[in-house]
Amino acid sequence: MCMPRVASASVNLATQTAVVWAVPEVRVMKNWEKDLGENLANQLTSCGFTSCVRDTSQKGNISSQRKREERMALLKESDRRLAISWALGAVCVFGHASHFLGNMAPPWIHMFHSSGFHMALSLIALFGPGRRLLIDGWKSLCRGTPNMNTLVGLGAVSSFTVSTIAALMPSLGWTTFFEEPVMLLAFVLLGRNLEERAKLKATSDMTALLNFLPSKARLLLGSSIEGESPTVEIPCSSLSMGDSVVVLPGEHIPADGIVNGGKSTVDESSLTGEPLPVLKQPGDQVCAGTVNLNGTLMVEVRRPGGDTVMGAIVQMVEDAQNRQAPVQRLADKIAGRFSYGVMALSAATFAFWSMFGSKLFPSIIPQGGVILLALQLSCNVLVISCPCALGLATPTAVLVGTSLGAMRGLLIRGGDILEKFSMVDTVVFDKTGTLTIGKPVVTKVVAVGSQERDDASPISDSNLRNSNLPHWSESEILTLAAGVESNTLHPIAKAVVQAARSANCRNVMVKDGTFEQEPGFGATAVVEEKRVSVGTLEWLGRQGVKNESPPDIRGLDETLVYVGVDDSLAGAIYVADKVREDAAGTVKSLAEMGISTHVLSGDKHTAAEYVAALVGIETDKVLAGVKPNEKTKFISKLQEEKKIVAMVGDGINDAAALAQSDVGIAMGGGVGAATEVASIVLMGDKLTQILDALELSKMTMRKIKQNLLWAFMYNIVGIPVAAGVLLPVTGTLLTPSLAGAMMGISSLGVMANSLALQLQFNSKHKHAGSNTFTSNPLRSIVRMDSTDPQEQDLEKGGHFSRQKDGKYA
Repeated sequence: MCMPRVASASVNLATQTAVVWAVPEVRVMKNWEKDLGENLANQLTSCGFTSCVRDTSQKGNISSQRKREERMALLKESDRRLAISWALGAVCVFGHASHFLGNMAPPWIHMFHSSGFHMALSLIALFGPGRRLLIDGWKSLCRGTPNMNTLVGLGAVSSFTVSTIAALMPSLGWTTFFEEPVMLLAFVLLGRNLEERAKLKATSDMTALLNFLPSKARLLLGSSIEGESPTVEIPCSSLSMGDSVVVLPGEHIPADGIVNGGKSTVDESSLTGEPLPVLKQPGDQVCAGTVNLNGTLMVEVRRPGGDTVMGAIVQMVEDAQNRQAPVQRLADKIAGRFSYGVMALSAATFAFWSMFGSKLFPSIIPQGGVILLALQLSCNVLVISCPCALGLATPTAVLVGTSLGAMRGLLIRGGDILEKFSMVDTVVFDKTGTLTIGKPVVTKVVAVGSQERDDASPISDSNLRNSNLPHWSESEILTLAAGVESNTLHPIAKAVVQAARSANCRNVMVKDGTFEQEPGFGATAVVEEKRVSVGTLEWLGRQGVKNESPPDIRGLDETLVYVGVDDSLAGAIYVADKVREDAAGTVKSLAEMGISTHVLSGDKHTAAEYVAALVGIETDKVLAGVKPNEKTKFISKLQEEKKIVAMVGDGINDAAALAQSDVGIAMGGGVGAATEVASIVLMGDKLTQILDALELSKMTMRKIKQNLLWAFMYNIVGIPVAAGVLLPVTGTLLTPSLAGAMMGISSLGVMANSLALQLQFNSKHKHAGSNTFTSNPLRSIVRMDSTDPQEQDLEKGGHFSRQKDGKYA
């Protein structure tokens, strides 16, 4: 079938979904998607493939649930037809068994062994449970697009026709085998039923995700967030942006939003794959479907009801499952011509045995004669062949692989991505936000007079260790500095405030009217009757802090923020963009796999090389000080060297390089320009997920190749056996029912092998410990992994700006 308005199409037999790309001329027309979709659906329906246009206006959970309900209804109908077919088969078997009872059985039992009775059973099977199969096969044959139903139908009808001729013309000496159509249909329907159940099992992981989404929400009436205002239960689909909902301990969060009251830990494992619960406080983002564990939360809805991150993930995975892997194209081409080839082989089998069988192998010709043998063998060829095994080989493995990835926080956009990623030999990392966490954190606090340093000399010289100077503890310095910094939105100020919160420092307030700041230098305010100044040494000097400049002792990636109290220097806070804890391990594992790693960064060379050294990447593979277009050129250069490149990034400045690379990998929670163009999204925001994705892609490709090998070898070996190749040598002669059973087994073998991917992948990870975050080993009062989701959306400005020399001035 040729559609002039269609550029290309991709069909997934496992999910029963097709994606169509229109030619450019069509896409400029008004309502082209609706018109083209309806025309294609009508055309496919007229060709025997009942189709409808997918309703993209429905939310992911509604669409997926509707699709699952439809498949469950079809499965129930399949169960009914299967039960009838096997009941008829059981009667056939009983009829044959009664023959062995002889005179011991009552006379009426012998009726079950009569040819007329078996003919009636065969007719019931053909026009009962087998009717839909025969009609579809006949329509496909008339349209010139024969399918597996055509082959099975021809085999069943041929067996019935030959048996009918034998019964009506006994002088021919042919043997009747009316039981063959009955048993053939029973085995075929059994295979179809088990195949549908396997498909349903393969998609159950995505449906399980949707089960986390609650149906009801407690809408908060009024503005109180103390639980005093009344609530009313409404459907989650009725929620609007700006609504406030109450989530009690143990309940699933009903909508994506921002916490505006309460404090609790939330289990986000269904979304990110991270087993440890995450603390949520006012200002933190929460996602629908995650579980509130131990506190009451008030959440302000930020996305309308039904529109959730989890639903979007399911939609993205379903779209990915419709993208073909290149390895599937050969199988599709063969499967498309398969039925014609099988019918030709069946005709050749009949011609060979009817013309040459009695001459070449006279000793093996049965009592019914060579024509009966030729008919039986040609029916075997029709029935045993299985194009479905070829068609299912790739999509079932991709279906399981992408579903497994989604359950582990990996959004993989299709089978073509899995295939390409399994061949990657070069991985390029962005520095900021990828190898590092992407925002400043407090790494240590050093007080004047403190003699404790873990990796450097004391911050101050002899005059700063003068015993006459006031001595402040690290906790007090952090508390006072956070009191001042809580009045500004600069990222470093937020890092100081978050560090104080993580260290359980007391909350102090700035005296009204005393706060002052100067962008690029610092801020000052009165806190607890003390004038506290935070910023550069120059700023502190201008505020009357009387001390000479201490030595600038820090790491290459650290920045110093000085704290003065009244006229004395109290200490300094070290701030750095911390390297991810799993970065070094990930780079090492990639190196062990023979994969080359590089670093791309817009930062200065010293900072980029310092981070590369920490994670184990050679300095000659670091390219620093580059702009976004230069990142793209670097990726292109590697590709010109015949490298298969994966780029890992997190921001809009990485989007072009991610798009240029063979496989783009985006960090984070699945939002932003980077994830729009990325091939893989790491929802868990962990570099170790790259290793999981790499292993999953390799295992999936192995399964695809195993499936294709099985499908090809089954047909290569099975068809000649069905045609009677072994009959002269071993006397092996298949019956149509046995051939039908083998055909069903071939499809089931493909499905079972694909589902085994789930067991094998999970077994490799069942002993893996959960990823944990460690506190600052240098200062127990400051936690190094402090994070604040709001920091990603901070306004630009503030009172610090980093110069080329690395100082804040």
